[in-house]
Amino acid sequence: MEQAWCVGVDLGGTKIEAVVMDGAGQVFARRRVPTPPGNYEATVRTVAALVRGLEAEAGAATALATGIGVPGSVSPRTGLIRNANTTCLNGRPLQADLELALSRPLRLENDANCLALSEALDGAARGAGSVFAVILGTGVGGGVVVHGRLLAGRNGIGGEWGHNPLPWMSPDEYPGRPCWCGRRGCIETLVSGSALAADFECQSGVRADAREVAQRARQGDAAAEAALARYEARLARALAAVINLLDPHVVVLGGGLSNVERLYASVPRLWAPYVFADSVDTPLRPAVFGDASGVRGAARLWKRTPTAAQF
Repeated sequence: MEQAWCVGVDLGGTKIEAVVMDGAGQVFARRRVPTPPGNYEATVRTVAALVRGLEAEAGAATALATGIGVPGSVSPRTGLIRNANTTCLNGRPLQADLELALSRPLRLENDANCLALSEALDGAARGAGSVFAVILGTGVGGGVVVHGRLLAGRNGIGGEWGHNPLPWMSPDEYPGRPCWCGRRGCIETLVSGSALAADFECQSGVRADAREVAQRARQGDAAAEAALARYEARLARALAAVINLLDPHVVVLGGGLSNVERLYASVPRLWAPYVFADSVDTPLRPAVFGDASGVRGAARLWKRTPTAAQF
């Protein structure tokens, strides 16, 4: 089903974005709508309507190949969504339901995998042999691309970084905060945007989102600076473990916290003592396409063979 134009959909917890894009990365049409909160059936209807409306806007004469980035992943055993922090999707046959609603085969991938694919093909890791890409948002995800191909793994959980424990925990961090997945101390509970906000509130008594915490730190707020410093140290340790395991040529940050400029100098300096090498020069880069990387990667899911599941 290789076509010059493809549709990409980024199904997020608060918004659904879709594009019509060609193989060179040029976007011909784009739409963004709110995600129906906690309503699976309405989400399916919204995605289907968005795709059909976008195809009409772009003047497509036939149904276009469509890729969808989702939180969580599709179980190879059951075909059901699992591990999504948008919990209304879990245990549901999202791919089958969307294929029925849109009358075409679809490719679904984890949203962090879509980010990684986008940035590997024509973004911050273009030309690199391997890339580990991270979403630092409400949750935390990761994706791996090697020589332009997604590494999904045998169980379809390649790059599932956020639900490993934070390495080298200090006594005051152990055993870590409870995670929605049922465990404690997951990386997601300590380096997500909501984790930064919770840490700041716990220490200062002030409620602020992650963006505001970073802004307060820039303005000299001592409590915000301390919270951001703790965040940087935790992110550095978490990424050092990835470098020790995969040794990627490039690490790319996406999600809201990727806009905090100081991370790109501080985190590599802080991860160096934890990397099992005499020196480490792994570049840490922001996603070139920002929050559009996920939808661009989803549009590229039909452009790469073999599929992620086969690699």
